[in-house]
Amino acid sequence: MDSEQQTELLLRISQLVSFVDPLFWISDEATSYVVLVTSRIIDLLSSMDLDSLPKPETKLMSLTTQTIALFNTMDLKSQPKPLRKFISLVSENIPLVNSIDSATDQKLKLLFFKIRELEPEPELISLLHQIYYLVKSKDPEWEKLISLCPQVQVSFHDGKFQVTGNVQRCSNKKRDCRFERYKFSGEDYTHFRCSACNGDDHDEEYDKAPLEIIHPLHPKHSLQLVLIEASYRTRECYCCDEDLEQMFYYCPACDYAINIACVEKPRRLSVDHPKWHEHTLSLFPRKTPLTCSVCALTHTRCPFYICPPCDFVAHQSCFSLPRVIRISRHHHRISFTHSFEKGDWSCGVCRKKIDNDYGGYSCIKDGCFYGAHSRCATRRSVWDGKELEGEPEENEEELKPFVRISDGIIQHFSHKHHHLRLDENTDRDYDENMECQACVRPIYFGNFYSCMQCDFILHEACANLPRRHHHPIHAHLLTLVTEYYNVMVHRSQVCSACPSLLRACFFYKCDEQDCDFQLHVQCAVVSEPLVHESHMHPLFLTSEPYEARLCSVCKKESWLLLSTKETFNCIEECDFALCFGCATLPQKLRYKHDKHMLTLSYGNKTSTMAYWCEVCEGYLNPKERFYTCEEDCCVTLHIECIFAMTMKPYSWWLFSGKKVYVLPNNGHMTHTFASFVRSVVHTK
Repeated sequence: MDSEQQTELLLRISQLVSFVDPLFWISDEATSYVVLVTSRIIDLLSSMDLDSLPKPETKLMSLTTQTIALFNTMDLKSQPKPLRKFISLVSENIPLVNSIDSATDQKLKLLFFKIRELEPEPELISLLHQIYYLVKSKDPEWEKLISLCPQVQVSFHDGKFQVTGNVQRCSNKKRDCRFERYKFSGEDYTHFRCSACNGDDHDEEYDKAPLEIIHPLHPKHSLQLVLIEASYRTRECYCCDEDLEQMFYYCPACDYAINIACVEKPRRLSVDHPKWHEHTLSLFPRKTPLTCSVCALTHTRCPFYICPPCDFVAHQSCFSLPRVIRISRHHHRISFTHSFEKGDWSCGVCRKKIDNDYGGYSCIKDGCFYGAHSRCATRRSVWDGKELEGEPEENEEELKPFVRISDGIIQHFSHKHHHLRLDENTDRDYDENMECQACVRPIYFGNFYSCMQCDFILHEACANLPRRHHHPIHAHLLTLVTEYYNVMVHRSQVCSACPSLLRACFFYKCDEQDCDFQLHVQCAVVSEPLVHESHMHPLFLTSEPYEARLCSVCKKESWLLLSTKETFNCIEECDFALCFGCATLPQKLRYKHDKHMLTLSYGNKTSTMAYWCEVCEGYLNPKERFYTCEEDCCVTLHIECIFAMTMKPYSWWLFSGKKVYVLPNNGHMTHTFASFVRSVVHTK
């Protein structure tokens, strides 16, 4: 066999053995891929004269020859049932690589997982695993990777790490080894970890990262390589101020943590940053709480650099702060200032007091007295990460939502083929079938636009929604989208601020590529300061990054499926928080069996009366929220019941911990008690 044939064989086997990773079988093309590569290997081996191979053979060819010989002499009937069926199915489908049906594909996947669990391991599978590891060792990309074998596991609670024990290996079998590669710096992979054996089975194959180190920034104690338990959020590396990776070096005695990428970085004992200070700054490695002159914070989660004669102190991470930026909380650019003018300044992000003697950001426009703390202004949720120093002011072209055709007649961008006429009749009778296409809420009162040729309707306010919008809780520009989603197919289309499905409605979507942030119009138009009937004081968006506060009204934390955890918070001493879902519930709405508007009641904590829902006839807790008629009608309804009556079929939304489904009854929603109970399903 010539070198080209051996190279091709190595390539084909490398492609084939990749199927030992269970994640590969999630792919729809997995079976076709395996059968195709197997077919090519068989064709290649058939063209070779294996008996004429020079001796001694290479290890790869030796294993390949053993595998082929075993396969040719193997009594298929004596093999375990999963393996026997797997071989038969693959053999049958080799000529049909491009037409494997889904049923066969599913059978092969199930058999594959059963084969992995066989005890003892069949000899054929053992040989295939040996080939797998041999091929892996030949991959030049893997040869340079360093094996990570953390022995200690930690968890993260209340801002601190806690050692929970030793890292346990999952199995003693090489066949279960599963490699995960890591990029700790740059664009190339530098490390890997075998999550099954934790490196025990690869001692002789790869270099290992040290389990303990002594670092110049923490010379008192050694640092251990640790693995953190699954956690949505931990904290930043002491050295680089970036988020800590899944594995890092840690000192339990001092709660000191540093990323692997920072270990080999040379330490700079002094630095020059003329933009921040005119003198050379010296490293101050001790974890002593000093107030940073740039961000006004005293945290010790990263090194300090100081200028003793000037009493100037700066976190290492603060040197990377931008000079001029634009944030979502303010409509002008803001620039860094080393100190603020005299006066009572408060941060426009967290609403707390600004110390005039320390650095922060202030508005560049004359006469605009907006200010923000350095760390508040550069949060990922409000700043897009762009440095604008030296960049010209951008002129964002305003896209108008409609063209005025004549007095009271417009052509809206979402309904270009027809014209809409303004209806100013405020004394109309309530029609439950009149629903705004933008917010998917009924037309109760006020002006609206209706199509002159079809049933398309928009509230006047919804017709004026801006096509582009900067929202306080997101750093990027949002665009109004009017395409409708089939809610039975796109179940993941959930508003990023509240658990409402974007169902057949307008919504705002982020313009940035790979950013899935989206808001339905109710959440997009609500902003701060929010004056809400549920609380006596104005409310502001002051949540800390990743903070999930308990809503004071629905008593729920921010839903895990939401990309933002923001709540509207009271800045007085009330400890009151309001989630977006509760903030956007309409205060008044109509019920077709009552001539009056219903009002959202926030419950009477001292009530002892018994209330019953008009729709489902179920018990209604008077101490919780419900809709009621404030006249003498004695009508009370659960919030989920009145909303389900006005929602379209095949809709659902999350409310107070329940997922509320609305199913059709002969194509239409039925409002009688018996059919309504069958139509609305509550699941905790």
